[in-house]
Amino acid sequence: MKLKTYLLLLALLCSASLYAFERVPVWPKGKMPSQQSHQIAAMTDEAGKPEFNADKHRTAYLEWGDKPAKEVDNDACMILISGGGYDSCCDVGLIKMWRERLTALGFQTVNFVYRTPRPVGLPVYQTAWEDGQRAVRMVRKEAEKRGYNPEKIGVISMSAGSHLALLLATSSQTPAYERVDKLDDVPCHINWAVVNAPAYVTTDGETGTPAMREGYGVDVKLSEVFKFDEKTCPMTLQHGGLDQYTPNGSTLIYRRLREMKIPAELHLYPNRGHGAFGFDRAVEFMRQMGYMGALEPEEELMARYPNDDARAEHIVQDVWPEGKMPSAQEHQCKPYIEWHIPKNKTTDAIQIIYSGGSYMGNGPDSFEVAPARRYLNEMGVTVVTMLYRTPRPTKESGLAKHTSAWQDLQRAIRLVRSQAAERGLDPNKIGIMGSSAGGHLTLMGVTSSRQRAYLPIDKLDLLPCNVQWGIGIYPAYALTDGADQHNTTGGNADSAVLVPEFNFDLSTAPMLFIHGDSDGWAAMNSVKVWEKMRAMGIQSELHTLALRDHCFQIKAAPGTGSYGYLDRIGEYLKQQLGIK
Repeated sequence: MKLKTYLLLLALLCSASLYAFERVPVWPKGKMPSQQSHQIAAMTDEAGKPEFNADKHRTAYLEWGDKPAKEVDNDACMILISGGGYDSCCDVGLIKMWRERLTALGFQTVNFVYRTPRPVGLPVYQTAWEDGQRAVRMVRKEAEKRGYNPEKIGVISMSAGSHLALLLATSSQTPAYERVDKLDDVPCHINWAVVNAPAYVTTDGETGTPAMREGYGVDVKLSEVFKFDEKTCPMTLQHGGLDQYTPNGSTLIYRRLREMKIPAELHLYPNRGHGAFGFDRAVEFMRQMGYMGALEPEEELMARYPNDDARAEHIVQDVWPEGKMPSAQEHQCKPYIEWHIPKNKTTDAIQIIYSGGSYMGNGPDSFEVAPARRYLNEMGVTVVTMLYRTPRPTKESGLAKHTSAWQDLQRAIRLVRSQAAERGLDPNKIGIMGSSAGGHLTLMGVTSSRQRAYLPIDKLDLLPCNVQWGIGIYPAYALTDGADQHNTTGGNADSAVLVPEFNFDLSTAPMLFIHGDSDGWAAMNSVKVWEKMRAMGIQSELHTLALRDHCFQIKAAPGTGSYGYLDRIGEYLKQQLGIK
């Protein structure tokens, strides 16, 4: 290669590198509001260098990433916001990961570095919020030059950065500072937010501390700094169940978005502390919402799991001995269980699965059961499916809609427990899973196993009927505003409380919940049960799915949460059971 050509190529590469990490100050010289002499704008890796000169890093800035490859470019920009308690911008590794992965997915990225440490004499977030509103205006103004849609601007954030992201997402119509130039005529709203582990959201921690009462108490509310104005955007909230910056803050934000009918997702991870979890769930949210371009055609779930090739043995058994079934009614079907034993067992655990059907019908070969049993058999898990008694008991019987099904479930658990050891399985590793009305039935089984659904009929009924975990897929009838119908308030009202049939006794087990955000049998059924379990010290997992209704899994587009919901079940069971 000739020297001239080499030097030209080197110059081009250096130019590209500089552009990839091009830094642009947010404020014009001498115009930065609330300036304080102790504050800097720098990530901790840079601020920690011996040669760092604080006086050269006083102004918040944007650091532009590479332009995405043309073949994946989705015409959108993501602003990256570090956490650090408003005392620093410390998430160097996260910013790097977000930049790399989001660029590969087709997003223009820009790292936003705001002023820290906390200002003196002002709210802990004030200078960062000023910087944030100005930064969004600059990102919007840059859209044409850098080749993305000015109304496709999202943020991804962590901790205090997520508190700032929530301010940007909910309160853009409240000026954080007085106008300094014509750039401040540009709108500062964002179009969506990926919010990881937001701090300082509840009033027991809003001044910049961990939630002193873990987000609980009749006097603990959502912080009023979030205005939830008319430009409030869709978002996904992701939080660890053991986070000292309480996940109740995320459930309260989610509830408020639902009240405003703004699409949202909530992802809660059990036994996790403060951290950013579930990046892939954020990608699924953005894909489902259309921020990454048009969805691929939806696919039928039953067509994706068409056969029982992973099953080695199939055994059918009646639930009740002849003539011994309690509360028998002639119009109801005869209940039975089916064992589906895999060819290659990877665990000695047992998963019981049954469908929904409004307690008017149910089917062990339906889309709510068959794909899951096939998926779990492939994973090496033994599955027992159940047909419980439907339709509902007659009004004349005086029985609740779920009573005979609950009796069947308690008996089925005992039946499975009694036969586990002879099949090489553990009688104390049993989980239950149901959808819709079956989700309500799962909650009965999980929360109320110490209450008898029927009097003993034989020695089998001396066995306990508690389970070690539950999986609720869009459970219905869990709140008083929808005890026998759609949730009339969406489960959002304070008056919508958990129905009285759930005892939450001392044998209550942890659960996984998956629920469509747009479900008429509201996602708040799952959220409020999750909140109750957390208050009891029980760590459960929860995922809601934006724009998705009841029976979200029948047809779904690849790459969305609805399409991969069985993987969430598989991951949960692997964590519960130690399956590799």
